[in-house]
Amino acid sequence: MSEVNRELADFLRRARSQVDPSRAGLPADGRVRRVPGLRREEVALLAGVSTDYYTRLEQGRRITPSTGVVDSIARALDLDGAGRAHLGNLIGRRSATAPRRAAPVQRVRPGLYQFLDALDNQPALILGRRSDVLATNRMSRALFADFDHFLPRDRNYARWMFLGDEPRNLFLDWEMQARAAVESLRLEVGRDPDDRATRALVDDLIDQSDDFRQWWSQHRVYQRTHGSKRLRHPVVGDLTVEYETLTLPDDPEQTLFVYTTEPGTSSRQAINVLASWSISDDKLMRGR
Repeated sequence: MSEVNRELADFLRRARSQVDPSRAGLPADGRVRRVPGLRREEVALLAGVSTDYYTRLEQGRRITPSTGVVDSIARALDLDGAGRAHLGNLIGRRSATAPRRAAPVQRVRPGLYQFLDALDNQPALILGRRSDVLATNRMSRALFADFDHFLPRDRNYARWMFLGDEPRNLFLDWEMQARAAVESLRLEVGRDPDDRATRALVDDLIDQSDDFRQWWSQHRVYQRTHGSKRLRHPVVGDLTVEYETLTLPDDPEQTLFVYTTEPGTSSRQAINVLASWSISDDKLMRGR
């Protein structure tokens, strides 16, 4: 079985095991469940396909369901938007023998650098493929890390989250943030399974991080569009930042993250103090 089909099989089995049969609308049949989740024949019933068809799909056989069947299976497995997109990516992948063009190097337009700098009191950064950190502003460097001074290979959000020295102390909700990084990376692998740099990153993290290896094996996916992060910053103490993401229209593989704080809160006071501190720190660094 090819790697592509193993990914599909593993994802379907994991998704099936997560569905609560009592909430799936299935009639009770009196049989004892020896494993959690739905049986294959139950997924097939809910999706309106034959048990044999669904079984072959979950085994990773080379079949290509219609969009309607994919939607029906996604509903039967109670997948969210990210899960539905991931399933579609896995089913719709190109053949492993198809020619592979090298992905172009991602570059940030000069105007976007100016835009980041204009967000003077708002931490902001741009992530690219596989969560590579492409650009940052002064406040994001002060709040998270100065990725500009990392070696090029290390300028990656997921690599920093799992292998960096600071994140476990910086994020009060480190496990939540780290899981989100894993699940976002898993979603990206589904979109482009042949990208060598992404595969190399995943292999490194599997090899060097027990947490990453465990969570990667769960085949969960997540699309970061907005949310919050709870931090214990070494300069300004505890604060919570909210983030919104914007996908750049001329390069959908670049995503702008902007972080804000609620007015009138201790978090807003902390970010204002951090803004003043980072200005002084920048002046000190330039004076050396």
